[in-house]
Amino acid sequence: MTDKKFDAVIFDLDGVITKTALTHSAAWKKMFDDFLKIYAENNNQAFMEFTHKDDYLPFVDGKPRYKGVADFLESRGIQLPFGDPSDAPSMESVCGLGNMKNDTFNEVLRRDGVEMYPSTVALMKELREKGYRVGVASSSKNCEAVLEAAGLMHLVETRVDGVVSAEMGLKGKPEADIFTTAAKNLGCDYERSVVVEDAVSGVQAGRNGNFGLVIGIAREENKEELYTSGADIVVEDLDEISIESINYWFDKGLEDDSWSITYHDYNPKKERSREALLAVGNGYFGTRGALEETQANPINYPGTYMAGMYNRLVTKVADRDVENEDFVNIPNWLAVSFRIDGGDWFDINNTRLLSIERIIRFSDGVLLRKMIVEDKQGRQTEVVSERFASMDNIMLAALKYNIRPLNYSGLIEIKSGINGKLINEGVERYKSLNSNHLNTIREGVEDEKLFVLVETNQSKHQIGEAAMHHILLD
Repeated sequence: MTDKKFDAVIFDLDGVITKTALTHSAAWKKMFDDFLKIYAENNNQAFMEFTHKDDYLPFVDGKPRYKGVADFLESRGIQLPFGDPSDAPSMESVCGLGNMKNDTFNEVLRRDGVEMYPSTVALMKELREKGYRVGVASSSKNCEAVLEAAGLMHLVETRVDGVVSAEMGLKGKPEADIFTTAAKNLGCDYERSVVVEDAVSGVQAGRNGNFGLVIGIAREENKEELYTSGADIVVEDLDEISIESINYWFDKGLEDDSWSITYHDYNPKKERSREALLAVGNGYFGTRGALEETQANPINYPGTYMAGMYNRLVTKVADRDVENEDFVNIPNWLAVSFRIDGGDWFDINNTRLLSIERIIRFSDGVLLRKMIVEDKQGRQTEVVSERFASMDNIMLAALKYNIRPLNYSGLIEIKSGINGKLINEGVERYKSLNSNHLNTIREGVEDEKLFVLVETNQSKHQIGEAAMHHILLD
């Protein structure tokens, strides 16, 4: 095919090709529950069962067997010797527990056989028919047996699994070794290859290997986790994907993705650095990518900075005058928030966040934010905002703010303003210094425009900001 934009697709096995992920999960649960009951009794502790959501998915799913055992035990504060891969399943070691799980899995496999995902098998067949390379990369040492039982070996040109990894000394997921080795075996470049995964650790491995496309399959209602871990596209099943759509990604989507920054989660520990990366500006002024509803706090720091806007202040420190010049944080034009039926004003740091996506497009300079939040009464609200700083008129910025109730009816109030009472407190080590750089000269509403006029108290620069609102009801 002359229009081929990619060369190979490398599939994970469990949960992607075959429905053995649940079999694995059940085998892990039986093994760990049996062990935990005995451990709790011997150590005079309460028994806490092994669960799919809280234990299997974060600590075991997608990882090499012994790594999964070790990570789960560490999460429970349980220390066992690692042992040796030859340990009997009855031995109380990491390897012994892993081998016990493997015996349980193989027993179920022999009894029940292998069920496949038809859409994945259909895609594998079509890929081979059209000349694309197909590989399987799995942490499982049972990979070959499962593929044989499923009758799929003829579709797989290379298999890099737990057995191969042990022989070659490959690192397990989230390291990229098994996927990069599969690509090398197929003679294909990583950037022209696709990784298909259902586990967070596998998606991370695909991203760490710099593959051209990482497809996540959200079979565990974990769409956001897969996006956050580095998936380019997330689907619920591969019937949503075609060879044509993959080619389109490599032709257009990859370039579009390179011209943007996207975050699919809200991480308080990373928020301040992300606000800097999501800033909009035009060379005359720039505004950090803080959420519109936030004010300065230990997590968020809204800030707008203007070229040449400095101010110098003196602080008495240990009986000495310390003079410090700051790049002044000018009035915040983003301040918008909402509340429902007269309740508390929305606080991102005190609410349940169901989903969030933030993307800044370098093509047009627009920062787009979409989120769905749920309050303590279970009311779900969708909030979408867009902002930009004009390149045509360097004095102009615009914000579009949409709010929509999803599962309730009620009174939604929206407030908007310009916050001119700011201090420079973004740098922790400077907080002991005088940071009150702005004096308010005038503020109010004239001709239906909200405005504030401030002045830097040493350099005597005046900054005026005004806002005009257009309200549309759907």
